[in-house]
Amino acid sequence: MPLSKKKRIHSWPVRICHWINLLAMIGMVMSGWGIYNADPIFPFTFPQSTTLGGWLGGNIAWHLAVMWLMAANGLFYVVWGIFTGHFRRDFFPFTPRTVWRDTVRALTFHLPHKLGQYNAVQKLMYVGVLLLGVLLVLSGLSIWKPVQFSGLVWLFGGFDIARYVHFFAMSGVMLFVVVHVLMVLLVPKTFVAMITGGKKISTEESADE
Repeated sequence: MPLSKKKRIHSWPVRICHWINLLAMIGMVMSGWGIYNADPIFPFTFPQSTTLGGWLGGNIAWHLAVMWLMAANGLFYVVWGIFTGHFRRDFFPFTPRTVWRDTVRALTFHLPHKLGQYNAVQKLMYVGVLLLGVLLVLSGLSIWKPVQFSGLVWLFGGFDIARYVHFFAMSGVMLFVVVHVLMVLLVPKTFVAMITGGKKISTEESADE
């Protein structure tokens, strides 16, 4: 007998965390670019129009303010994801074989997409961006308070290396965002689902997919 219980594709905690994280990430990146410009580690700087804060003091103030919002949002999402089984259910399992298979399918435009189900490439990307987030936090603490967090600085191999790690971790997150946006453009219904929660589906339909 068909089960009548209904559920949404994206629950409200996922949607709220997603949009808060988007705003916080924009603030972190723009203010971070301003901080980078004050002492660049590569032979280039970011256009002033893409920074947030106006000057170094303002860049740092914005960066720290948005950092607390992003940290609180990330902590809530991680705790919620672990205790509700969201991570275990939606992000695992995946293997090198399934990642390769779905990569080939995506490149040849034969990758099927079902709302509420992540393919192996998406699972890898979401797990990867979570790990990059942890790396950003640890390297950021090392740069922010190198004396108080001298142990972290030592683990990174020094203050200068921690700056490089922070930059490349940020670049990895930005790459994730670019790929994520491209996927949304290819499958626009995913954007609507992240706002409304998506259409309701029965638990029987969910199990059969």
